[in-house]
Amino acid sequence: MIKQPDTSTSTVPELYVIGAGPGDPELITVKGQRILQQAKVILYDNLANKDLLALAPADCELIYVGKLPYDDLATRQETIHELIREKAFEKGSVVRLKGGDPFIFGRGLEEVLFARSLGIKTYYIPGITSMQAAGLEDIPLTHRSVSEGIWVVTGTKKDGSLSDDLKLAMHSNTTVVIYMGMKKLDAIAETYIHSGKGDIPAAIIQHASLPHKKFARGLVKDLPAMARENNITHPAIIIIGRVVAVESLQ
Repeated sequence: MIKQPDTSTSTVPELYVIGAGPGDPELITVKGQRILQQAKVILYDNLANKDLLALAPADCELIYVGKLPYDDLATRQETIHELIREKAFEKGSVVRLKGGDPFIFGRGLEEVLFARSLGIKTYYIPGITSMQAAGLEDIPLTHRSVSEGIWVVTGTKKDGSLSDDLKLAMHSNTTVVIYMGMKKLDAIAETYIHSGKGDIPAAIIQHASLPHKKFARGLVKDLPAMARENNITHPAIIIIGRVVAVESLQ
């Protein structure tokens, strides 16, 4: 049972919401590393590299609050909120360590606002989001004369449907980056095919920046086959646009 906070102590409750980056522990920010070295409690996600926990002091309390994709047993957001409340008032400095960047499909702001409502001081430390690791595969998110910008969309909305924004994004001269879209590969491919855009270059990246990464490059119409042939599952990001094949345009 989660204890109620003891407000009679002199402990100053603080919450640091930190982005752990795309996977490689060396890609965390210097500021994020410094705060981890001072933490009293770390609430860490499934996508945060566990090697980062070695930065914590010996007496730091480490609590796993991961959320595996499409897993009914994932830690409930309400439970995470209760732990933030309990530990911040009990021990002071609480770090919420999230994979990628906490404010990009990470629900980081929800946790910040919850903490603030209790009078807990909050701090946000950005992280490198997974789409930026596409550069490790020579895929720039923008490129002169090839992409005029970036659309970043979720592949699966809260109700489980494909995002309507994808239909808008595909008609623009921009790079389209899809998070949480692996269960919608067939629908994504069909949407492009039906609009006569099935031959646009596309890529899928899983475990970006890590030694066991998986990567596939092809055409958007072949996304489902690309995932099957390369045994790519979730979590992964999907990148669609001419930037995927920019090397061939040089």
